Amino acid sequence: MPDPFQNSPSEVPTQEFERSLRPPDFDEFCGQAKVKERLMLMVEAAKQRGDALDHVLLCGPPGLGKTTLAHILARAFGSEIHITSGPQIEKAGDLAGVLTNLAHGDFLFIDEIHRLHPAIEEYLYPAMEDFKLDIMIDQGPNARSIALSLPKFTLVGATTKAGMLTRPLLSRFGITNRLDYYSPEELVTILKRSAHLIGIPIEEEGALEIGARSRGTPRIANGLLRWVRDYAQVRADNVITKDVARSALSMLEIDEDGLDEMDKRILEAVVYKYNGGPVGLNSIAVAVGEDEATINEVYEPYLILKGYLKRTPRGRSAMPLAYTKLGLNPPSSPEEQPDLF
Repeated sequence: MPDPFQNSPSEVPTQEFERSLRPPDFDEFCGQAKVKERLMLMVEAAKQRGDALDHVLLCGPPGLGKTTLAHILARAFGSEIHITSGPQIEKAGDLAGVLTNLAHGDFLFIDEIHRLHPAIEEYLYPAMEDFKLDIMIDQGPNARSIALSLPKFTLVGATTKAGMLTRPLLSRFGITNRLDYYSPEELVTILKRSAHLIGIPIEEEGALEIGARSRGTPRIANGLLRWVRDYAQVRADNVITKDVARSALSMLEIDEDGLDEMDKRILEAVVYKYNGGPVGLNSIAVAVGEDEATINEVYEPYLILKGYLKRTPRGRSAMPLAYTKLGLNPPSSPEEQPDLF
């Protein structure tokens, strides 16, 4: 009998393992039905015209498949994809180096495109519209502009904060494609595929148990799957059942709603220490011993999405569901709180 763990991530680099779980084409990509349908139509239309694909913007929370879709688009055209990110392009020369290395029909994927410096964006506009690049050489009296012709390429931008994109850059993308959180049922399909790829048997209920605790995010689901795989290998019979998944995730203190230890500490701080709020983000960060940016970008979005917290002009306030989660009765009429400065 073959070893079910012969392709385990412990034997290959993490980055290579992550790529191995990425679906290679639209047929294997699960979820995001509306976005996928639009992209497939754009691909088919461009192929019929014999033209390059229009520039594509993918936005949404981390871990939902923006990078995967960029690779799928390039693969659909049989083109090479070049990958960079907004913070990596620090000056015009960096952008020029990337663009001049593109061949006709290539795809350029810029992750976190909202973090591009505004000055760099100015160089990107003619490249996207006219496939030309104007570079300034030297300074002062000797300064001169050189126009470089670029091959026709497709820019795929990915961002977790579409609202931070400047209007001129946003307008140069054809359609904004927003990726939403996945349902537990969609995550079950993804988990069963991933479990097959890493060689671990998984039952439907076991996959559903993991999917329900994955915050609607495939990246989190695949990360939890690796942990449950290890648990099943050591403490079970190498099969992920509902009970095995539940026991494994309980060790990580991830409850049936996907909340972990830090989520609960945030709710406890708002409810117990600040009487349900409103309370400022800085106060919450000090109370739980976590960085403000991490709370704001990692934990809060899910807590707000699921109705545990709300943001107000005066700060964060606990919703009735937060009290219920902590085993308390929600207050019938919260006392007015003074404005926070």
